[in-house]
Amino acid sequence: MTEIFGIPLQAFLSQLLLGLVNGSFYAMLSLGLAVIFGLLNIVNFAHGTFYMMGAFGAWLLLQYLGLNYWFALILSPIAVGLLGVLVEKSMLRWLYKLDHLYGLLLTFGLALVLEGLFRQQFGVSGQPYQVPDLLRGATNLGFMILPNYRAWVVVASLVVCFATWYVIERTKLGAYLRAGTENPALTQAFGVNVPRMVTLTYAFGVALAGFAGVLASPIIQVNPLMGNNIIIVVFAVVVIGGMGSILGSILTGLSLGVIEGLTKVFYPEASSTVVFVIMAIVLLVRPAGLFGKEK
Repeated sequence: MTEIFGIPLQAFLSQLLLGLVNGSFYAMLSLGLAVIFGLLNIVNFAHGTFYMMGAFGAWLLLQYLGLNYWFALILSPIAVGLLGVLVEKSMLRWLYKLDHLYGLLLTFGLALVLEGLFRQQFGVSGQPYQVPDLLRGATNLGFMILPNYRAWVVVASLVVCFATWYVIERTKLGAYLRAGTENPALTQAFGVNVPRMVTLTYAFGVALAGFAGVLASPIIQVNPLMGNNIIIVVFAVVVIGGMGSILGSILTGLSLGVIEGLTKVFYPEASSTVVFVIMAIVLLVRPAGLFGKEK
């Protein structure tokens, strides 16, 4: 049997795939954070909670309405996005001219409230969610067995992430978004409804988190604490990539997921800290992050 550094090839590739799957979630969640911070200057600490609510949305749609995974993949992110509209209009829009700390504290408090409501209603035990029939099973590639659902997660995440990057960086809509952030008065003078654009930007950012939650629901059990388990790592990803950098968040999220997966193969004891070690090194060498702009 072929080995890499004493590790069987199939075990090595399986762990690499697991790292790529985790990296896909890191990329999508950090992308949402980067969109919100880069365009609205809000540190959205409630992002993990919106991720959890996306997963619960899928579970509730199946349990109470009988709507399967494919409906949930559309409806749950929309519902999370609508909640984001409510949050932005009722709370966040009063904070845009204040220090970043106020937005962080508000979204942190919001996360605690929403998580508490879900814990009271559903407890902390996980709720199982079945893999959709179309994506069950695995494909034998010869050198490894590839689970179909995990392959779907990677592909769907990459498509959504790079489509978002293209819209923001390469289209007229993205130009309006960036202009509305840098000079809202001038952008408004050209007939662009900046307040509505800001609201929709925040809604889209949290809808990305909801979409990631739906993708995660068949892999990990749906529970109110699932956002806490990933959001700290995602914030580290955003810091390493550069606060507000769209492409930086995507590439860094994918890379760190793979690095974390390989660390589990060669030095398992460091797998839970390797991301933070990398963050510390990057901040020492380049405080603005790998893709961030130095001020």
